[in-house]
Amino acid sequence: MTRAFTWTGQALLYGLFALAIGIFSRWPLYHPLEPDRALVKVSFVHHGVRIADCRPYTKEELAKLAPNMRAPMKCERERSPVHIELDIDGKTVFQRTAPPSGLSRDGASTVYHSVDVPAGEHRITVRMRDNKTVEGFTHQHDSTITLKPAQVLVIDFNAEEGGIILS
Repeated sequence: MTRAFTWTGQALLYGLFALAIGIFSRWPLYHPLEPDRALVKVSFVHHGVRIADCRPYTKEELAKLAPNMRAPMKCERERSPVHIELDIDGKTVFQRTAPPSGLSRDGASTVYHSVDVPAGEHRITVRMRDNKTVEGFTHQHDSTITLKPAQVLVIDFNAEEGGIILS
């Protein structure tokens, strides 16, 4: 008798647990975007240009180094911060300067930001500077995009594919 009661109680508890999971998997309803909205995401990891070029060591500098550390060239590690601006329909909606990561400031700069926009046609301009010794922007992309409702447009950077990419 106790064994049947144990199995029945266990089945009842598992059933209630499954019912709770079923209810909460469908309710409350979640909509990440309103039906007539789209999302523009700026998301990339990029190494800025090195601040200083490599140069040969002088004879005095080489003499001060241990024999196993005598490389012919001295290359500074620090990189430029990455500055990015995003304009949608002529209005600047995002602007950020991302410093390089790492203790020696020699790592990649990381940028992530999302902007909720109405669905439809938009003029998108992205400007980026990854070299602090240069005036103005080193990369720019300007295009007109038609965004469908609930569409997510990702703005990325890939030097091998030509720079700023909209996908």
